Amino acid sequence: MSVEKAPFTQWRWCTALMLISFIPVQQAFAWGVDGHHMINRLAGMNLPGDVPFFLRSTDGLNALEYYAPEPDHWRGRGEPQLADESSPDHFIALERVPLLGQLPRNRYDYVRALVPLQAAHPDIPLIVERVGTQPYQTVEMYERLKSAMRDYRALQADKGDTKPLEAEIIFLAGILGHYVGDGSMPLHTSIYPNGWSGPNPNGYTTEHHIHALFESVFVGANVKIGDVAPLVKVEEPKLLGDVFDDYVAYLRHSNALVEKTYQLGKAGAFTGEGSPEGKAFAKERLAAGATELRDIIYTAWIRSADPVPPREVSAPQQKPPA
Repeated sequence: MSVEKAPFTQWRWCTALMLISFIPVQQAFAWGVDGHHMINRLAGMNLPGDVPFFLRSTDGLNALEYYAPEPDHWRGRGEPQLADESSPDHFIALERVPLLGQLPRNRYDYVRALVPLQAAHPDIPLIVERVGTQPYQTVEMYERLKSAMRDYRALQADKGDTKPLEAEIIFLAGILGHYVGDGSMPLHTSIYPNGWSGPNPNGYTTEHHIHALFESVFVGANVKIGDVAPLVKVEEPKLLGDVFDDYVAYLRHSNALVEKTYQLGKAGAFTGEGSPEGKAFAKERLAAGATELRDIIYTAWIRSADPVPPREVSAPQQKPPA
């Protein structure tokens, strides 16, 4: 590093550390802009050849990358109602989920199930704003994407102009990528999103630094797309079975790495240039997000060719006797 650049780099590092102290947990930008960009671009780059080319083209990849951080912009102070509504979609506190028994598959069944739980456990924050709705937002975005892809197939068969639909599909895939990316970051799946709380026998940090320090400052300074790309290419694209079940399993795997995240933070693995272990961990988590996103987009494309189940028509009610 040159003498001229060193003071600026040190200033930027210190400033970043001061700023992340003031970022509220729900406002922290998951993976930062750099990480989200990498996840979306790598997912698009690794889509198989039977996915329409517009998603894999240079323009398509640029747009996928551009849209990657967009949902974080919806949590700003300028749009308070939107921020309140959308913030739970970025996380889920999986340590609370066992209280529900089997995780409901529908967002509103889930919200309704939390109400009696909160009454039964008044000492635990079980309102939806504190437990999160991450898998529901992701699977709903997948279904939006699949619906748009179905429309694309129909319009293409009719030899219509598909350009507007192509733009919609890229937008939906880009927004989907944000939430899938959030899910690969362990602290977005936990009751310990930004500092350990409660019993702490291992002495993990309780300061509100680790979240942004890992996903934004450390990744932005130390991890490049070329570092992550080989880890995504190593796995062939796969068609998912039940997308909800697969995605919840993906979140549970992330959650299993929460304590490792804190262990690495305690060891200084995310400070400055960090350590090889810290960089390897970040690369693996970014690659996991890109791989999951690629497979969900691929699954949406394949499943968009499936016939739509017929609408259930209820039997007409008979008039009561006169």
